[in-house]
Amino acid sequence: MADSQDTVKCNGDIEVVDPNCVAEKPVKITFQDITSASYLIKSGIEYTPCTKSRASYNNMDLYLKKDLLQFTGSFKERGARYALLKLSDEERKNGVISASLGNHAQGLSYHAYKLGIACTVVMPVTAPIMKIQKCRNFKAEVLVNGASMAEAKRYALSISKERGLTYINGYDHPHIISGQGTIGLEICEQVPYPDAVVIPVGGGGLIAGVATAVKSMSPTTKIIGVESEKCPSFSKALERGQPIGVKIEPTLADGLAVPMVGFNSFKTARSLIDKMIVVKEEWIALAILRLVEQEKMVVEGAGAAGLAAILAGELNEFENKKVVLLLCGGNIDTTTFGRCLERGLASEGRLLRFNVTLDDCPGGIAQLCRLLANIGVTIKDIMHERAWLKDIYSVEVKVVCETRDWAHAQELRSVLHENYRFVVFNDTPLALSSETATPQ
Repeated sequence: MADSQDTVKCNGDIEVVDPNCVAEKPVKITFQDITSASYLIKSGIEYTPCTKSRASYNNMDLYLKKDLLQFTGSFKERGARYALLKLSDEERKNGVISASLGNHAQGLSYHAYKLGIACTVVMPVTAPIMKIQKCRNFKAEVLVNGASMAEAKRYALSISKERGLTYINGYDHPHIISGQGTIGLEICEQVPYPDAVVIPVGGGGLIAGVATAVKSMSPTTKIIGVESEKCPSFSKALERGQPIGVKIEPTLADGLAVPMVGFNSFKTARSLIDKMIVVKEEWIALAILRLVEQEKMVVEGAGAAGLAAILAGELNEFENKKVVLLLCGGNIDTTTFGRCLERGLASEGRLLRFNVTLDDCPGGIAQLCRLLANIGVTIKDIMHERAWLKDIYSVEVKVVCETRDWAHAQELRSVLHENYRFVVFNDTPLALSSETATPQ
């Protein structure tokens, strides 16, 4: 490591590293850091509502902290503004740079624009075009470079050294973590002494800051972290006892797709987390659907992770207790949103696909359609196949249909099995009949 801690030799090459996120010298964030951040950023950040859920999940007294209502649609603004306000005069003059898939880039670009600071963001080629354009709308210089976040970060760090720009890590910079922690202060003001606060986990900066604030004000409150099974980097770090790189796969919760948690974040959060939960993608899709239908909130996959854990039955110990869910972001791509809704319907058994073999005679398909119509099932797609059946007097019909709920789906299954010998359902819906949310 160089004396300035800004370069390191890697395979014989000089590689720039982030001087604020060093493995050998992790920084632990304090409650005083967070209260200082709260004072500085309050004039430029929304004090977002924390309202009681419109529905009851497992009889929990559930509250939703809606930080997706920040101007750029994400909690990332808090840390970005604080980090910018803490810059020296020379650093402000030179400008800042960061690598991000979207939410941190937008938050940093927006507040840099508001504060008159030059901002450059490096986004990998996988970043949504909509998020790239939003950063440009905030007058940031956007450099699209790298096939992954790791490559984009390396490029951003090299640019920061060349141009003398201050690199601001989106989840591990100490000022970023302190800024995110201000959510915890607001939660404790809005819902005094909650039994649990459920927080999505990616790089770890959010849970590190919020846990520090909440545990300082309400020590008995349980801190629950939730990750997608496609990117369980924090869980793996806890198992190993230190941050470790993990292979990540494409996930609905793209905001959580960080291959290795931050050194400062891990140092701060490790002793404060009471439980880590890893959820399947199907539960995240269903949680997005639930939040739209029950709460009238469009939430991205990362923001829906907390509800996904409840739907999966991972938090049943908090029945009849006061629980706060953090809805941390709402920047979901429109196409992805549509796919999430369909996947959520399929997971719940409300969107079904089945094959049924009929006698190949006039009126056979019409009879099937009448049978479905009589029980109120909506056909979304239907096709029939003759060529690949052994029996030339039969026809196989493939149907995609929509039902009202789990009970209605079970009725459909029973009716089909009663009327046809060969019925195959090409799906494995989640068992949800016992947990379905009911209005308050």
